[in-house]
Amino acid sequence: MNEQQRKELDRIKQVDPSDIKSDQDKNLERLKNTSSDEIISKYFQATYEPPNLKKAKKRRREDIQIHYDFGIPEDMKEIGRGKKFLIRTYGCQMNEHDTEVMAGLLTDMGYESTNETTEADIILLNTCAIRENAENKVFGEIGHLKPLKQENPDVIIGVCGCMSQEESVVNRILKKHPFIDLIFGTHNIHRLPQLLKEAMFSKAMVVEVWSKEGDIIENLPKVRKGKIKGWVNIMYGCDKFCTYCIVPYTRGKERSRLPEDIIQEVRHLAAQGYKEITLLGQNVNAYGKDFTDMEYGLGDLMEEISKIDIPRVRFTTSHPRDFDDRLIEVLAKGGNLLDHIHLPVQSGSSEVLRVMARRYTRERYLELVDKIRKAMPNATLTTDIIVGFPNETDEQFEETLSLVEEVGFESAYTFIYSPREGTPAARWEDNIPMEVKKERLQRLNALINKQSAEAMKKYHGQTVKVLVEGESKKNPDVLSGYTERNKLVNFRGPNSVIGQIVEVKITEAKTWSLDGELVEEAVEVN
Repeated sequence: MNEQQRKELDRIKQVDPSDIKSDQDKNLERLKNTSSDEIISKYFQATYEPPNLKKAKKRRREDIQIHYDFGIPEDMKEIGRGKKFLIRTYGCQMNEHDTEVMAGLLTDMGYESTNETTEADIILLNTCAIRENAENKVFGEIGHLKPLKQENPDVIIGVCGCMSQEESVVNRILKKHPFIDLIFGTHNIHRLPQLLKEAMFSKAMVVEVWSKEGDIIENLPKVRKGKIKGWVNIMYGCDKFCTYCIVPYTRGKERSRLPEDIIQEVRHLAAQGYKEITLLGQNVNAYGKDFTDMEYGLGDLMEEISKIDIPRVRFTTSHPRDFDDRLIEVLAKGGNLLDHIHLPVQSGSSEVLRVMARRYTRERYLELVDKIRKAMPNATLTTDIIVGFPNETDEQFEETLSLVEEVGFESAYTFIYSPREGTPAARWEDNIPMEVKKERLQRLNALINKQSAEAMKKYHGQTVKVLVEGESKKNPDVLSGYTERNKLVNFRGPNSVIGQIVEVKITEAKTWSLDGELVEEAVEVN
């Protein structure tokens, strides 16, 4: 998927922002009255626990504890009264969900959200490490924030997320960007109040990046975007160790939340009126494989969730190795379980897949697709593909093109391979010239565009159910939303239908979106 396509799919202006919460404790005044000598003596020794890749690679099966007793420390419950925070998020849905948690923590400390850097008292960059381009964007933003820090030394600037788990990134920040106040990782987000306290009163940069997996912390506060679609994290980490991927080191080993905790969260969202939830995990269909006391997988979880009164349920991102018959059986029952399936293939060549350590072949992937098609003939399949992996030949790339045609993917996230430090592939020669990589990407995108356009044409004249998310960013007179199969639809209608599922007749099909006319008032979907 190229940049133009990404922009096309990000055209909805969200409405219905979450309410700002605040507490009533008076600890801010107590901190203000604390003597400077007392503060310095208590906080002069700042936390310094940088990431360690060697530790992160040690995959011991230690018992994971589940904690239900989380709470904001008493002396931080009102520290943000009258102050504002800004969180910039890069990367995947997991990062978006982590941002919701951090926003919840800050809100519970009395802070309010802002979109203006000049208004913010705290600025956090929630980063992505999966692509080099994402890393470059973050460092560019860090550079832009330096003048702000010089003008306002009291503003606290922090870097968190997956990039923080990389030794090279932390070393670069320490060396070139010493004005950064706070660095923390993906496993200790729940410690944001304590780390923020240290950053406020310390004379040194606060760094706490755990290179071991954290426990599962339930009952963390969240400030969700809007009241229409919600993310529900069902597991953390990944045990696949694909040779190009940094995620197992930045997110740790697979840890599944208990089914009852997930179901309770989904029921709560349904009671609040959410129309759609997406179950999240780095490898979401490996859910439950780490349970030692029961056999319970994603299929079992989704069957229970299908009984909850919420119109739409999705999940992302799945791995072909873990897409079992039980999951297919449950999805085929339909109802509120949608048959839009994102199934990353990465390459159409069995040899490239072997070197990537994907642990399935082209043939095995196509067998899985055939099973899905037989159970769900109308299912929409989308995927991820990397071009220009080390030693990828022209013939192997042609195999990718032929697989794309054979499966009939209606959309794909496509990437040029870039080495990530710390992964096995980073030690290999990146021997495909950039001009070859770009040419392959261009050919792949042309094919995906063609297949997307052909799939969209089938909707012309049809009436589809659209979950209306808000006004179009391009035109406030136009509303936008998504179909059950994740197709973007634009149409004119009253703002009163935002947040509802309505019927829209498609009048024009484009490559990446559909235009239509509102047929009737909101449709109740059970």
